[in-house]
Amino acid sequence: MIPYGRQSISHEDLAAVEAVLLSDWLTQGPAVPRFEAAVADYVGARHAVAVNSATSALHIACAALGVGPGSRVWTVPNTFVASANCARYCGAEVGFVDIDSRSYCIDAADLERRLQAARASASLPDVLVSVDFAGQPCDYEAIAKLKAEFGFRVIEDASHAIGATLGDLRVGALPVADITVFSFHPVKIVTSAEGGMLLTADARIADSARRLRSHGIERELTRLENKDEGGWYYEQQELGWNYRITDLQAALGASQVARIDAFLARRRALALRYDNALAALPLQRPWQRPNALSAYHLYPILLRDADQRRQVYERLREAGIGVQVHYLPVHLQPYYRAQGFALGDFPVAEWYADRTLSLPIYADLTDSEQDRVIATLTEVLR
Repeated sequence: MIPYGRQSISHEDLAAVEAVLLSDWLTQGPAVPRFEAAVADYVGARHAVAVNSATSALHIACAALGVGPGSRVWTVPNTFVASANCARYCGAEVGFVDIDSRSYCIDAADLERRLQAARASASLPDVLVSVDFAGQPCDYEAIAKLKAEFGFRVIEDASHAIGATLGDLRVGALPVADITVFSFHPVKIVTSAEGGMLLTADARIADSARRLRSHGIERELTRLENKDEGGWYYEQQELGWNYRITDLQAALGASQVARIDAFLARRRALALRYDNALAALPLQRPWQRPNALSAYHLYPILLRDADQRRQVYERLREAGIGVQVHYLPVHLQPYYRAQGFALGDFPVAEWYADRTLSLPIYADLTDSEQDRVIATLTEVLR
């Protein structure tokens, strides 16, 4: 089976993990700050905090921004459920904004309409979780203007987008984002087996995130309330969680970051091959924002006929091609339906979800394997 995505593990990656296994530290050791520094340096961020998953990073991001009962957090339906669940973990109310029909990211025009209505009803969101779907940055120029007017904070869910650029900046260092979140799941561009990371320009947010990933515990002498205890002393200053990443995972992640440019170059080459080969087929290829460069975590196609999708999916799977659907609309999941959301609430996201298939794209996908995907898809559609 050719999967839609998978990790690429080198001898250097194996050596990095082995070195940790032979060291004095398996967790809470020096490999974690090295991983954080490698990612922060690559994207141009001031602060980075590594955790055990992007879901944990999103949860901590909400908590660090003060999200709690009575807060409102908006995101899009076209995402993994964690982009919404992070707000619910904090007891906040979740709202959604529809997506743009070309980028499949948040529709800035729909966001503005909903913000105007929310201001009129005194129900503006406290936080927007924007999602850089498939590796493409959102329209952050428009979002920045709306942020300035309406006063919400921004968590950039860039789980798909490490290495993507917008203008001259890399995702992770965009000024509009109070916090950016990366994922290092094995199907992502860089992996630490499981893992995530928060990036921010705000030292106070970074300090809070570091405490929250480890039970809310503070050990830094200058921040302790009681300064007269010995070197063994620590204080739990807020309610946190055990979201720590291990040194094994961090060593793998740091090793992978050294190859990120090669990973991105291969993904972009594969996307260009798909663009050229699929041009004549009855489907919509991914559109790219002119001032952005996607990381191509996914290559989602859109079939013209929604009734085709199950047949095409099953025939490709039978042929050993692991296509997937990204995503089922979050607002139509039973948990969110129970909160009052319904079919028809976000028509563009629903239209997209009925027709989309993600084709295989990952750094180790060979040209011959991709040619097989293209040939099989062409045969099925014709």
